[in-house]
Amino acid sequence: MTERFVVVGAGTMGLGIAYVAANAGHLVELVEVDRARGDAAMERLAQLWDRAVHRGRLSAEQATADRKRVALRAGLAEVTQAPDVIVEAVPERLDLKRAVLAEAETLRPALLGSNTSSIPIADLAEGLTRPERFCGLHFFNPVWAMALLEVVVGPATAGETTDAAVTLARRLGKDPVVVRDMPGFATSRLGVTLGLEAIRMVADGVASPADIDKAMVLGYRYPVGPLELTDLVGLDVRLDIARTLQAAYGDRFAPPPLLVEMVAAGRLGKKSGQGFYHWADGVRAGGTELPGPEAAR
Repeated sequence: MTERFVVVGAGTMGLGIAYVAANAGHLVELVEVDRARGDAAMERLAQLWDRAVHRGRLSAEQATADRKRVALRAGLAEVTQAPDVIVEAVPERLDLKRAVLAEAETLRPALLGSNTSSIPIADLAEGLTRPERFCGLHFFNPVWAMALLEVVVGPATAGETTDAAVTLARRLGKDPVVVRDMPGFATSRLGVTLGLEAIRMVADGVASPADIDKAMVLGYRYPVGPLELTDLVGLDVRLDIARTLQAAYGDRFAPPPLLVEMVAAGRLGKKSGQGFYHWADGVRAGGTELPGPEAAR
């Protein structure tokens, strides 16, 4: 039986989750209250399937079938009761996520998950009537390319819920890790630590963003440098996560002023076309005007 998979939020992560769920054979309902964003997400999904066909990863028939499995919804009120899975993928704000999860729970999904990358599952579960069916399902960007799925077990998460989440991860083609519920979990604490220090190095004039990233790629065999990854994740998302971790662990996670300034200026990374790099049509197009060591002298 084909499972119904609901994704709330059609941003970068939401559309990526919808894509892999459809490719795994699920009937997907992508919920987005902003019509323009929803339409843009559906267009982006079409581009992803076209690219997969062009690269020989899917046949044209497979891509067409997968595309037909995704339907856009203007709100959770348009979703019928008892879907198999609902994953919340809205911006990293506690009040917004709680509101979405509370509404999603009224649909009585078998499994309710949050794609949060830093907010404790216990905090998100407050107010839920069935917290035992709730857990963290932290996907990684780009969702269609990244194998990892971090399953976060909250204090009220039932064992069968954890098992169902691990089974779902494997069905989606992901390799799951199960972690305890702590702010930032495992991956965000480590990844944000590296990213924030790289931003401080740019501000201090240690090296250019490109050379800092190159050092990590060549010296430590990272697939992508911490500053390019920040552009891919979104500087605004990184800032939200840093502030969450600062509240939990103190000023070792204090966001650097440069990060705050760039977000305020609308330099959010790939999605805005400018971050630590310039981006055009979703592709890194060159360097930035950020200072390197020569300009800092």
